[in-house]
Amino acid sequence: MNKRRKILIVGGGSAGWMAAAYLNAALNQRGENSRVDIELLESPDTPRISVGEATIPSMKHLLAAIGINEFDFMKACDATFKQSIRYTNWVHNDKSFYHHPFSSMRIHPLERAGLDWLASDQSIPFMETCSAQPIICEWGLSPKMLGEWDMGAPLNYAYHMNAQKFADYLRDFSTARGVVHTLENMVEVKKASGDRIASVTTDKGREIEADIFVDSTGFSALLIEKQMGVGFEDCSQYLLCDRAVTMHVPYDTHFPGMIRPYTSATALSNGWVWDIPMSNRRSVGYVHSSAFISKEDAERELRAYQGGNTDNLDARFVPFKVGRRKQIWSGNVIAIGLAGGFIEPLESTGLYLSDLGAVLLAEHFPWDEHGMEVLASRYNRVMSNRFYEILDFINMHYCLTKRTDTEFWRTVQQPEHINDRLKAKFEFWKVKPPTQHDFQDQWFMGMSQQPQAAELTGGDMRPAVDTGGLWNHESYECILYGMEFLKDECDRWFGTNRPPTKVHPAIIQRLQQARQKLPPHHIWLHRVMGMQPYQTAYRPHGW
Repeated sequence: MNKRRKILIVGGGSAGWMAAAYLNAALNQRGENSRVDIELLESPDTPRISVGEATIPSMKHLLAAIGINEFDFMKACDATFKQSIRYTNWVHNDKSFYHHPFSSMRIHPLERAGLDWLASDQSIPFMETCSAQPIICEWGLSPKMLGEWDMGAPLNYAYHMNAQKFADYLRDFSTARGVVHTLENMVEVKKASGDRIASVTTDKGREIEADIFVDSTGFSALLIEKQMGVGFEDCSQYLLCDRAVTMHVPYDTHFPGMIRPYTSATALSNGWVWDIPMSNRRSVGYVHSSAFISKEDAERELRAYQGGNTDNLDARFVPFKVGRRKQIWSGNVIAIGLAGGFIEPLESTGLYLSDLGAVLLAEHFPWDEHGMEVLASRYNRVMSNRFYEILDFINMHYCLTKRTDTEFWRTVQQPEHINDRLKAKFEFWKVKPPTQHDFQDQWFMGMSQQPQAAELTGGDMRPAVDTGGLWNHESYECILYGMEFLKDECDRWFGTNRPPTKVHPAIIQRLQQARQKLPPHHIWLHRVMGMQPYQTAYRPHGW
């Protein structure tokens, strides 16, 4: 415990600098009581992918733990608020939509929102019966007042932001608090006994030794794969999209007249478009399957979604692969970010997994060599459970679609593209609505009881368990009922002459308050964040 420890993070970007900032905060008390040396080695020659990034509410915890002021962060990173994800054209290709908001209002001690809605005529979307946020989002309102908050429980929210600026902000914040930043290329890796890395050498001739190496080199996985030989588990059978075409839409020429306080996910012919509004531009990207649409047609469809004159806007293609490292922690190497795996961005979990990886490393930090294997085995189990939880949840959006207008949408519904864990959940939830105890030691009839392959587990061969650590029963209900799960069964169970859907008076009252007290999102950003006022150009065609 007395030997001073050293962490070397290889690779920058959001993942690398989130790890550096969080580990410095957790292990070194934000640099005030340094016990661990932290260095980040970043290649000056690696191109930086500049996209708009949407987060989930856990980002607020990360900022608070690091010690970052929310408003400083928002100004530096062109950030805006995100209160929900709006899914359009996912059930039918008819402009219909539903929301997955961050705040809901359930009636306790007996919570039966799902069952009551199923037994009603379903004339009001499910989430509008237990959350004010879908309507607040449709009104385009900020989750914050211009003055002091006096509306009862605050609205939960996350952020949209410029990921590249976020990395730069974390870099400056971290180096001011003791993290060493080295801009050099890694050219050689030296192994130690026991299949561990001892040091890396740079193109400037520096040899950097460390006890722990964090691989944040993206899909290249220069340490976890190239040096440690950890294989990749391909999960593309369940998520068919493998490419995105992206475009930045600046407000000085294309301002739509508002800044949506939510992320838009609009299904197109062979995938879906993200629409992420920042304070100076929107980032749009068409996530699609290369097996079903060409690059040329995908770009054409993205430009048609935006409409207007986009000839001067550059489009860029980003290929990706869906899957995970069979072990995230191997020897003394931990993969954080894309080096550890990737799930497409439908539920904005990219930065979350980097965040979680850093948080868990701080909790499981090996202060000496003794016990590192024990810590690594537990770390790998928690990270793999969370990966499969996200995989199931996103798989659900695709396989519940009712669309048959293209081969892509017909294919994603086929049984071979629905993983067995999700199939078992569906069968169980056809018997009873989701409830909180469904995620306690989760096992449903039909789930596999076969041990996992040893190479996938690092010693823990139990099947994966969805702990509800990220999405509980309320989030599952939101997607299930937004996607018309059990629609036909309800007619059989409750008949076709069912009572009208009810909205609790507390939600109606909250909406009345919101109308009076919450400003439009762009007005809040203008007045509080100093966002530039823009002239309205036109509404995107895909809205």
